Amino acid sequence: MPADTTLIILGASGDLTSRLLLPALGQLLTREPNRSLRLHGAGMEDWTDDHWRDVVRASFATMGAEGAFDKVAETTYTRADITKAADLQALLDAAEGRPALYFAVPPAVAEKACVALGDVTIPTGTILALEKPFGTDEASAHALNVQVAQHVPENQVFRIDHFLGRSTVLNLLGVRFANRLVESVWSADDIAAITVDYPEKLGLEGRAGYYDQAGALVDMIQSHLLQVMAFVTMEPPASLDQLDLRDATAAVLRATHVWDDDPVKNSRRARYTEGTIGDRHFPSYVDEPGVDPSRQTETLAEMTVEVRTARWQGVPIVLRSGKALGPDAGDPAVTVTFKPVRHLPHGFIGESDPSVLTFSLGPDTMSLGLNVNGADDPLELERVTLAADLGEGGMKAYGEVLSGILDGDAMLAVRGDAAEQCWRIVQPVIDAWRADEVPLDSYPAGTAGPADWGL
Repeated sequence: MPADTTLIILGASGDLTSRLLLPALGQLLTREPNRSLRLHGAGMEDWTDDHWRDVVRASFATMGAEGAFDKVAETTYTRADITKAADLQALLDAAEGRPALYFAVPPAVAEKACVALGDVTIPTGTILALEKPFGTDEASAHALNVQVAQHVPENQVFRIDHFLGRSTVLNLLGVRFANRLVESVWSADDIAAITVDYPEKLGLEGRAGYYDQAGALVDMIQSHLLQVMAFVTMEPPASLDQLDLRDATAAVLRATHVWDDDPVKNSRRARYTEGTIGDRHFPSYVDEPGVDPSRQTETLAEMTVEVRTARWQGVPIVLRSGKALGPDAGDPAVTVTFKPVRHLPHGFIGESDPSVLTFSLGPDTMSLGLNVNGADDPLELERVTLAADLGEGGMKAYGEVLSGILDGDAMLAVRGDAAEQCWRIVQPVIDAWRADEVPLDSYPAGTAGPADWGL
């Protein structure tokens, strides 16, 4: 495959590039030996080309992809201020083939760079890849969409949500649409509730500059979990083409609202206090460096929504994510709880809870909880779990993301209208929390959350 794309990483000297992007690129080039590209790094650090190449090699090595460096047709580095049109123009002028600008920078910097692009001559076919969060509310997301639309067509804008590159999220599509047994019961007729839960053992990890202004609701639920929910609840698309798939996810997001339109009763928030996870001690969130306690930033957020369509009306969908949570919080997962059977014949004894289908988001597994006849007494029901190990997937999430960018396939990118809808969905909760209508609970680091939440 010829090196017809120049991947230009803006923010090449940052942590995102060395920790996630470059290792994923090395893995991608190893898995697809015929793929080649030109790689260009740009950042504020005064690096030489040789230093940049050392960074690329070291990052590739973390994935055992040392040999992938030879698949990079050319790689250079430029010191650049990407908020200046002249610097952006120089980067694009130096690119060969189709340029792909990957904004591995904070959202505020990316927005300024998008404004600067207004004074730049952009080559035909240029791809703009923007990390989320996209905007700070629905209005700002719309304004940014308008700005970006002045530069390139929508199908060349990749709003990155690496969750959509996770193998388990993609496995959801296969299980939903390739199995009649599942496809035929995937609606409110048979499903009682859905939970998308993403507990994290990590704490703030030095991200106070961003996280203390965002919190768990914006950082995870708005940015990621609503997109996962859309995969779970969308109508079957005609194909997995980017147009059909993104039409389907956008449609379900437009139909999503806070349960009963009551954000006070249907949202909860909390933040962690001092505690221990394994051999690691966590200070209280308010004592973390860079945190402003007066912001009342939550580290655990939960909201219940519903999709107001014929398929899903009346099914509560709980979205929850938090930091510094212990083992009892479980693994990140999508959990689908089915309704009880309409009639259980008299005479059965023992457990008869509804069936539960769980997609674990790490480790990647799928399990189905069923009631079966007991070994000793055929009339006594016992709970069994059928499990399948889905493996880690062929590539890491960012590998899937980069593959789409290099191929110009936006299937796993968030479309502009969907990004706006995610802000619309969470805004009533944000407003209720800012008005202090929902209490800010607390939980010790290392627990499953506040004791009275019943998690």
